[in-house]
Amino acid sequence: MTGVVHEGSCHCGAIGFRYHAMLDPVSWNVRACRCSFCRAHHARTTSDPNARMEFVAERPFLMNRYRFAQRSADFLLCRQCGVYVGAVIRTARGRFGIVNVNALRSIPADIAAPVAMEYAAESPQERIARREQRWSPVIGADI
Repeated sequence: MTGVVHEGSCHCGAIGFRYHAMLDPVSWNVRACRCSFCRAHHARTTSDPNARMEFVAERPFLMNRYRFAQRSADFLLCRQCGVYVGAVIRTARGRFGIVNVNALRSIPADIAAPVAMEYAAESPQERIARREQRWSPVIGADI
């Protein structure tokens, strides 16, 4: 696999990710979800089904997996500094994830502008199917 690896982490460095992007940042699908969680964290997330991502934990005991609403994904937050780094879902097809662009160590100057998204009308089955289709496959250890 070719592409560029973009690294990110929480503020204190306890948890992070490597996003193996196949697209230039200007072509990324950056989303600004309108749910209360994402608005409160001012999250901008991205994923690409042709990319790969891996989550890493320098201090795994500081990782908090938070589930809310339909409880279909684990939202990864640092217990120490509070930063939301991404989310993971596990299905019969594998693990898929998104990363919070705001947690990148270096945010590319030419990154795509976020598109506001609203997912409240999705059923649990529709939400899982969308994530399997649009989120990036997660590789590496299951942290």
